[in-house]
Amino acid sequence: TFRKQDLGPFINHEMNRCIECYRCVRFYNDYAGGRDFGVFGCHDDVYFGRHTDGALEDEFSGNLIEVCPTGVFTDKTLLHHYTRKWDLETSPSVCVHCAVGCNTLPGARYGELRRIRNRYHHEVNGYFLCDRGRFGYEFVNRPERLRAPLLRAQRDAAPAPVSRKAVLERLGALCRAPERLLGIGSPRASLESNFALRTLVGANRFCIGLPQRELRLLELALSILRDGPAKTPSLCEVESADCALVLGEDVTSVAPRLALALRQLVRQEPMEIADQLGIPRWNDGAVREAVQRDLGPLFIAASYETRLDELARETYRAAPDELARLGFAVAQEIDPAAPKIDVGPGVRALALRIAERLLLAKRSIIVAGTTSGSEPLLHAAANVAGALVRRGHDAKLALALPECNSLGLALQGGLSLEAALAILRAGSADTLVVVENDLFERLEDARAIELLDAAPHLVVLDHLPTETALRAEMILPAATFAESSGTLVSSEGRAQRFFDTLAPAAEIRPSWRWLDEILVAAGRSERFGDLDSVLAALARELPALAPVVDAAPSAKFREVGQKVPREPARYSGRTAKLAQVTVHEPPPPRDPDAPLDHSMEGFPGQPPASLIPRFWSPGWNSIQALNRFQEEVGGPLRGGDPGVRLLAPAGTAPYFPNPPAPFSSQPGKWLIVPRYSLFGSEELSRLSPGIAARTPAPELTLHPDDAGAFRIAAGERVVLTLGERRLDLPLRISPALPRGVAALTLLTGLRGISLPAWGALAPAEPR
Repeated sequence: TFRKQDLGPFINHEMNRCIECYRCVRFYNDYAGGRDFGVFGCHDDVYFGRHTDGALEDEFSGNLIEVCPTGVFTDKTLLHHYTRKWDLETSPSVCVHCAVGCNTLPGARYGELRRIRNRYHHEVNGYFLCDRGRFGYEFVNRPERLRAPLLRAQRDAAPAPVSRKAVLERLGALCRAPERLLGIGSPRASLESNFALRTLVGANRFCIGLPQRELRLLELALSILRDGPAKTPSLCEVESADCALVLGEDVTSVAPRLALALRQLVRQEPMEIADQLGIPRWNDGAVREAVQRDLGPLFIAASYETRLDELARETYRAAPDELARLGFAVAQEIDPAAPKIDVGPGVRALALRIAERLLLAKRSIIVAGTTSGSEPLLHAAANVAGALVRRGHDAKLALALPECNSLGLALQGGLSLEAALAILRAGSADTLVVVENDLFERLEDARAIELLDAAPHLVVLDHLPTETALRAEMILPAATFAESSGTLVSSEGRAQRFFDTLAPAAEIRPSWRWLDEILVAAGRSERFGDLDSVLAALARELPALAPVVDAAPSAKFREVGQKVPREPARYSGRTAKLAQVTVHEPPPPRDPDAPLDHSMEGFPGQPPASLIPRFWSPGWNSIQALNRFQEEVGGPLRGGDPGVRLLAPAGTAPYFPNPPAPFSSQPGKWLIVPRYSLFGSEELSRLSPGIAARTPAPELTLHPDDAGAFRIAAGERVVLTLGERRLDLPLRISPALPRGVAALTLLTGLRGISLPAWGALAPAEPR
């Protein structure tokens, strides 16, 4: 009998179920690159776990739950509200915690979201999810969820619950004149909700919900992907490439599933050793014996150390502008027609080595993104990818974006928050409508307060009482991803539909439906009625987004005249689960927006790939039935993978001509660059208890020489001054950081800070 281990807030351990199949070790160590998990013992006395109790450190530890065939590893967050898997109502969905667009299967029971599982997508997430996507769902169940409309009678009074009829009458009076409205959308809201807001306020009064600096970066990323010569790759294409250059991004923290794909990329070139020996690539043990520790070329240029450094052939540490200069130098070495740049001999030699490996590769990947906050880095990445394509190479450009619908919002277009503030200051708007956006996450507190206070009437639609919502005159309870259907556009440019798992309770409604009801109450001619109508109107108004209509079947879809059931055939307790409310069995909730039913009755066969609510087949256990839904193991789903691609590179964009000037330090100041954490840097997931338990403390990282100038040791506190903001932070010391640069971990409490920016440092006063 074995002792169970405490493996942290995500995974429950029950070693006495183990059959010693070694799948956990092979995934965690060999595939995901974990280092704190292994097999101990000998002969028939074998133990799979950590050398001591403690949270598993790898970002993909939650996949042990699905990899294990016997339940040695189970979902600890599910144990808090346990339900048997055949009693879960499930539906196809998309992860909302980053821009990668991983497919998920949420499961619900008794009006609560109980767990998230991976939904196979050959081109995107494949078989695996990151821990943030798997365990960040519990914000949906928070007790402080907004569940009824709230109205503030006076500006200094507390908001009080009101009827839906009363709040719609009030809103109808305020929204009759669209020229007096202003709307702020959100990159964490669906295309439909943002478009409905745009319809309410007008295209010239719709704000994208981002500061000008972030909006400019997002628009630049869109123009590069749409007009440049390099295609953006799917994760499947990243895994099959054989060389990569990462410019300025901590991929593991901002796009974790992309980082897992890069871990597979470095195995591709050494596979040729196995090919020469006649070893099939599927024979993993023999392949690893032949390849040993050989890794393919991965080059990482970043301002601080990252989790992928252990795989890199070479790393380069510098300020963002210096990283961009390296990229410009690489492009020049690949294509003499690229813009010229004068760099030092060390950087020139490194650029030459990178360029040579990229030119030798059969399929190369360039990775950059907007989360570094640097336009020159995007220019440099576009130039490198463009130079390779112009030389006739199969090169692709992957850009990491910050939020689940960032690219969709960029395709829709709109104003910046600064432009919205200018409209309000000019007195050109009376009513400000904010949809699923906490402006205190986007702007410094003083600027957010100024913007919100400038609106005579403030209306907020959201699912949690954010600081923005609590300042509103009217608050409408919006549905989360688990209670609504809609469309998101990933950083790859893939539009994917998610469907509600829970029927919205009380007065909760999808944001777009609230906005539709406001249009009706205001007597406006525009109205939608259902999700298909929103999508049809969106396709008419915005041709660039017209293909999203085909991301999934419409609500009218039927197989043999039936919808797809969300509940499995073994679903139990349907007549008893509401016994405390009524002894009668109420009819299942109607869902006019999806071709799925909140019932166990429906089409019993295999639905289209975008409507698969669970992987189960007679004679197969749980997720092991997945192969029954695929054309081949590891291949596409039968009928094709979900979603539609919106972007195809036009190939018309020229090189970006102007490399940045060399980085130079400023006396008494440091360049503060953003540092992200997988746990805690994303707005919604950090509200989940499991994620909160893994969230590190905010800190500032310095080079040892910079810290030595202050005579400050690691763990002591420093005061960082950024403009008018002063932050008291613990100090972390890292020799990987360049001198003159400091990395600030962006977590809860450090919101609205636009980085990179210059800041001053001083030792904190003793407490």
